[in-house]
Amino acid sequence: MGYPKDLLSSRSIIKPGQYALIAPEGLVNNVIPGFENCRISILGSPKLGASFVDYVVTMHEGGKNSKGYCGEEDVQCFVYVLSGKVKAKADDQEFILEESGYLYCPPGVTMYLENMESGDSRLFLYKQKHNPLEGQKPWVVSGHANEIEYMDYDDMHNVHLKDLLPLDLAFDMNFHILSFDPAASHPFVETHYQGHGAYLLSGEGMYNLDNEWIPVKKDDYIFMAPYVHQAAYAVGREPLTYVYSKDCNRDASL
Repeated sequence: MGYPKDLLSSRSIIKPGQYALIAPEGLVNNVIPGFENCRISILGSPKLGASFVDYVVTMHEGGKNSKGYCGEEDVQCFVYVLSGKVKAKADDQEFILEESGYLYCPPGVTMYLENMESGDSRLFLYKQKHNPLEGQKPWVVSGHANEIEYMDYDDMHNVHLKDLLPLDLAFDMNFHILSFDPAASHPFVETHYQGHGAYLLSGEGMYNLDNEWIPVKKDDYIFMAPYVHQAAYAVGREPLTYVYSKDCNRDASL
C-alpha cells in the first residue's frame, strides 16, 4: 500500500445502533480462522448494532475455506458472488457460482467455498441466527440473480426488485436486489421494524439515513438499524443497484 499520497480523509460514517456507510477505501483485513489465501473485511456486526454479520471477501488464487463456514444448528448463512467464479458446497451439494450466483445454507448445513479463478473472486457473505417456526424448516437454495427477471417495485416502472430466496414462511429472512433507474427513487422515506445490510453493486445515488442525505456509490456498504429513516434516489448515468438482507415472516418478540 505504501505511503499516503494525499491528506487522510474518509467518506465513511459510523453511528452504532443507527446506521453506517462504510466506504471500501478504509477496509482492513480481518483474519477469519478456516479461510485460506483470502482477504476478508467484517462489515455489519452486532458491535455495530446489527443482528447479523456481513463480510466482503476477496478470494485470491487458491483461496478456500476447507474447514467450512457456519454449520451450527441455529445459524444460517448466505453468499453472493460479486465477481469471479467459485465452487460452493452446502454439505455435500456442490454448485458452481459465477457473478450474481448465490447459495443459502439453512441451520445445521455447512458452507464450503473455493475460488475457481486464476485471479481473484469477490464475495458478499452473511450469517445470522435463525428464528425457527414450528413445523417449518428452510432448505438449501442456489441460483444466479442474472437469471431472475426484475419485477416492478411498488408499482413503479423505474424501480425494480428481485427476490433471491423463496417467499415461504420457513424462511425468516430473504435477500433481494433493488435497482433504481437514473433519477428514480423510493416512493417514500421508510421507517420499519427490519434492519438491513446492503452492498452496492452499481451506480451512484443519495441515500437518506436517519434523515441525513448521504452520497453513495458502487462498492459502498450500508447498515440500517431497525426504525431508521431510509430512502434512496439514483443519480448519474447507470442504475443504482444493491443486494441486501431483510428479516421477514416473524412477529416481534417481547
